[in-house]
Amino acid sequence: MTGFRCVPSPLAPHTHTLIPNAPAHPHIHGGTKVAAGKDYYQILGVGKDASDKDIKSAYRKLARKYHPDVNPGEKSAAAEEKFKDISEAYEVLSDPDKRQKYDTFGSQWDVGGAGAPGSGFSYGPGAGSFNFDLGGAGLDDLLGGFFGGGSRGPERGEDLQYEIEVSIEEAFSGGERRFTITAPDTCPTCHGSGAEPGARMETCPQCKGSGKGRAAWGGLTLRGEPCERCGGVGQTPTQACHTCRGRRIVERPRAVTVMIPKGVDEGNKLRVAGQGNPSPGGGSAGDLYLMVRMQQHPVFERKGDDLYVDLPVTFAEAALGAEVQVPTMTSRVTMKIPPGVQSGQQLRLTGQGMPRRSGGQGNLFARIKVTVPRNLSEDERELIERLQTLRADNPRERILAGR
Repeated sequence: MTGFRCVPSPLAPHTHTLIPNAPAHPHIHGGTKVAAGKDYYQILGVGKDASDKDIKSAYRKLARKYHPDVNPGEKSAAAEEKFKDISEAYEVLSDPDKRQKYDTFGSQWDVGGAGAPGSGFSYGPGAGSFNFDLGGAGLDDLLGGFFGGGSRGPERGEDLQYEIEVSIEEAFSGGERRFTITAPDTCPTCHGSGAEPGARMETCPQCKGSGKGRAAWGGLTLRGEPCERCGGVGQTPTQACHTCRGRRIVERPRAVTVMIPKGVDEGNKLRVAGQGNPSPGGGSAGDLYLMVRMQQHPVFERKGDDLYVDLPVTFAEAALGAEVQVPTMTSRVTMKIPPGVQSGQQLRLTGQGMPRRSGGQGNLFARIKVTVPRNLSEDERELIERLQTLRADNPRERILAGR
């Protein structure tokens, strides 16, 4: 792998968890309060300027981490309490109206408004008893609206993000790039089933073949994300694969091919569909995103669609004018240097820059650099001294006069 470097940075997984919101006091209706002094933003680990997308992403990540199914035994009680705080914070911050009130009034944002008709939640004095008013909709409808569909199969694999270095020549011409990344891939032994070759598949004992995970509070059972044991397929092997240990995926090198479009620039993101992480439950793979980093060029400097090149000219060429050759991305062209050109002046070659992805090309600018001769001979010195007597003007006169 040459000419580029890859730095993995996995994106957030597309997973969701729905849990009931528990109030801070058993007789408070609405199910959205937390104890005084708690900070909803701090609970979700986001800033007060967080976007709706940031809040949802933080909630999903924390919901997976503190799900009671992944925190058995002694951890379960603490995880459930954390779950309640997370859900309470999300229920407020994900609602623009509630969030505005919370930002204005803090922990007293809902004083006098709790338990209003249509709130949809109530929490009775019984042992953990929740009542949900779904407004005529069934629980499947509620889940469908939250998750984007009432029925979910195996979850999609995570997206991956890498950096890829691209040369100016490659960005100018475009083309196909093949390289190797080391990332999660479908297990070559079990081909993603998680089973040792020859082993039987049986109904998952955790989800009973439904492929859906469960969370329960106070007699209320919610089904949301795929079952963590079977990955959403509803079956588990009688003997786990010895290569992946039943996880269905392994870390290994794999070849990736991507088309570099003409005109690609720093910060552009290239998508390679289906080359992200495989789904642990047999669903579709995620995508691979390549963040473009432009390599420096020894001759050309790029600014957007335009190129710049430093063009040295002699004292005589600058004073008298000349025709000189200038390098471009494809060849050399002849440029006329006007008499009296100054160092730092830019001369434009139209249409000799980078291809625009919308069509056409940028320009090439030649930045004049007048070179001053060193180690003058006696004849050269005499000629320059003669010129100095003929040109008695002072080039610093304007700045010395303060103009």
